[in-house]
Amino acid sequence: MSSDLSPVIAACARWLLAAFPPASGPLNHALAEAQARQAATIAAALRYPTALDAELLNLVGPGGSDRLDSVTGTDAHPLDAAEYAWRTWVDETVVSWAACLLSDQDLAVAAAACLAGTHHGVESVGDARRLTIPGPRDHHAAPLLRHPDLLHPIADLHRDALLGLLDAGPATASPEPT
Repeated sequence: MSSDLSPVIAACARWLLAAFPPASGPLNHALAEAQARQAATIAAALRYPTALDAELLNLVGPGGSDRLDSVTGTDAHPLDAAEYAWRTWVDETVVSWAACLLSDQDLAVAAAACLAGTHHGVESVGDARRLTIPGPRDHHAAPLLRHPDLLHPIADLHRDALLGLLDAGPATASPEPT
């Protein structure tokens, strides 16, 4: 993945893991993190499909996690505090799209196929098998992160935009923010 999206991908994956923690144990955490990162990577590549989109993101920033935190009932975090500074790099749409991909395997496969139409390309994510072909171990490691009912409030924030983008074919420009 192009390094210009890596802060957003890392922050979005971290937010997903904080909101929907993995099962206990270091292996479970690693497997859940791999799934969250793959989902955030695909979502970010589709959200910011061109080099110009990625540069504009770096210029203006993604917006932060405030709305996502309120939807999940998380206490507000002071964004000026150093330990919460990463939350400023959370992109609400990327997290919502990642939640869609984590809760719907068919949608994840379709989204991964659309990466070819982006500046980042299919190789930006590798095979994304933990996301597109999750095994029982993946589901066991991330039961909350894969639970459609729990992800529903986050996924529904921008699901229609993702479905519209995937129906339109290869991503060539960012959809309008909502």
